[in-house]
Amino acid sequence: MAHRPGLSFRFTHAITRTPADSVANGIRAVDAGDPSGEKFRQEHGLYVSALQEAGLTVDVLPALESFPDSCFVEDPAFCLPEGAIQLRPGTASREGEGKEIRAALDNRFGKVVELPGAGHVDGGDVLMLDDVILIGLSARTDRDGAEAFAKVLGDWGYNAEVCETPEGVLHFKTACSTLGDDVILATKVMADSGFFGPRKTVVVPEGEDYAANVIRVNDVVLVPEGYPRTLAAIEAAGFRTVVLPTHEARKVDGGLSCLSLRFALT
Repeated sequence: MAHRPGLSFRFTHAITRTPADSVANGIRAVDAGDPSGEKFRQEHGLYVSALQEAGLTVDVLPALESFPDSCFVEDPAFCLPEGAIQLRPGTASREGEGKEIRAALDNRFGKVVELPGAGHVDGGDVLMLDDVILIGLSARTDRDGAEAFAKVLGDWGYNAEVCETPEGVLHFKTACSTLGDDVILATKVMADSGFFGPRKTVVVPEGEDYAANVIRVNDVVLVPEGYPRTLAAIEAAGFRTVVLPTHEARKVDGGLSCLSLRFALT
């Protein structure tokens, strides 16, 4: 895969889904209380507006009460300029989400394929850089799924690498993000992992690990509210930021990247 400047952050479109009231039943690693559907929808509205202000056309899908975690649309699919790949989330309660998002993918892409085999991949474990796509193994992404996904990406002309996510990290992108321009934001354990090679790494300050999950969208970096030292570090690295509340998403292990599928259509 050749280096494609801007592949990881130059987008024209996004797909999101309105949080349902059933998000209170969403899966989580630590119980920090149930999120409020109403408050989550308010935060989600600000998120959609920020994507639009960054220049994206945003498809907002209706809430799905039967799937509590379905607002985290990044997990059941992965989008590239050439088409979309339906993934297979590694949690039983999310198995039907792929079928629910298929029409939205078909609406935007002429080519939509399904992850081959029986393995599992959550989109939260997939970090797209401008010259490689990293797939992290986790409790939600197994080796069979990761290797099948890497083969599809290879067939599409992309270089993919499967990585052993450090212990204690829920999703690969829970602990790292691309800021674009060969700069990575990462927790210390991820920064020390060696996954990112010679790229510049901005290390998330101690105690602010949640803020490692940000998204670069065209000319701005969306950053979760409440992490001032991380915000300062991103700005010191030369990036323009927009701060957004993610208090409800965090209660069910969600972050900024999980809430949208971002892609460029020509």
